[in-house]
Amino acid sequence: MRLSEGICLLSVDVFTQFLCDELREKTSASERVCWAVAERLSHEVQRICRQSDRIQASGDVAVWAKTLGKHRLDQCLHYYHLGSRQGRIDLHSTLSAIVYRHMTPSQVQTSYQGRLSLIEDFLQGFYVEALGAFRRENQLTAQYQPRTLLELAEYMAFAERYGKRRIPLPGNRSQQLIILRAQTFVRQQPPELAIDITQAMDYGGEADDVRPAASLQRIREELLSQEEEPPEHSLRNEVIEALLTYLKERDQEDCADYFTLRLMDRPAQEIEGLLNLTPRQRDYLQQRFKYHLLRFALSHHWQLVHEWLGVGLETNLGLTPPQWQQWQQTLTPPQKELLRLKQNGMSDGDAAKQLGLTSTQLQKQWTKLLAQAWEIRNL
Repeated sequence: MRLSEGICLLSVDVFTQFLCDELREKTSASERVCWAVAERLSHEVQRICRQSDRIQASGDVAVWAKTLGKHRLDQCLHYYHLGSRQGRIDLHSTLSAIVYRHMTPSQVQTSYQGRLSLIEDFLQGFYVEALGAFRRENQLTAQYQPRTLLELAEYMAFAERYGKRRIPLPGNRSQQLIILRAQTFVRQQPPELAIDITQAMDYGGEADDVRPAASLQRIREELLSQEEEPPEHSLRNEVIEALLTYLKERDQEDCADYFTLRLMDRPAQEIEGLLNLTPRQRDYLQQRFKYHLLRFALSHHWQLVHEWLGVGLETNLGLTPPQWQQWQQTLTPPQKELLRLKQNGMSDGDAAKQLGLTSTQLQKQWTKLLAQAWEIRNL
């Protein structure tokens, strides 16, 4: 069944009216704005149905149109109900999670915070590109800007879909458009862009009226701005960077990606989608990450981690006086001596010689002690 047959089953005007009614019921936007948004969503669905050979060959063009239309409507309402500020943060977080692993310039050691800065610069330009595509595909003027909350939500939902579009590549492969843009951006490393999302969407208030747009801060300032970083926050970033480096040095890139998404507080289902994993595979990856996290915390970077947690040797590994005393009674004389040497600041090499141990044996004994303290502390 061709598109014309599908439209006979589902009139374009009826479909647009259905979308408009849904928007009027679930938003406070005016009828004029609801109809304009509904028309644009309807036209986008028509274009997809017309261009998709799979939909055309399905024999259910009308069903596909309803499904696609409902999906786009739900996306739009999602951003609408989040509101102007939280909607922008949600979109920014979603797109950041997709491009994070690709934000590493070749032959350049980029820190966690450095990647975030690159992402901010990249996305500022991407938002403007998405606005241009939105205008072009909806046959809007070059001066069009979203001015109501519903129009802003419509644009943000479009920007997310635009970024996730699959672009065909040689060899029967495909890639999301935003990843291709990010890879190009990293290769070129242009000067920092001064454009920001608030310039792309001149939105001035929560009501439906057209109001003068407020002068808003740049996205980077809105999402990442802080006054002087407190020492514990700086130390946290140091731990994050050290852990990411530790994982990559051991060819655990998938664990690094998982850790990054967890830092962004992405839910399990979204992590599975972004990393193309089944729930079982994601669970396995999580367990592997926990294994490496424990090795990182108890051996290779134990001082950094314990300092960040405030449970270093100077505070008896975070144990209370009764816990410390009880634990000491369970230690063997060599273990007590190792603990004493560590507390006195002796190097591992000197401590190993004094105890008659190899470096590996010393490391194993110390990791065992840290693990015991960890268990007692978390009882």
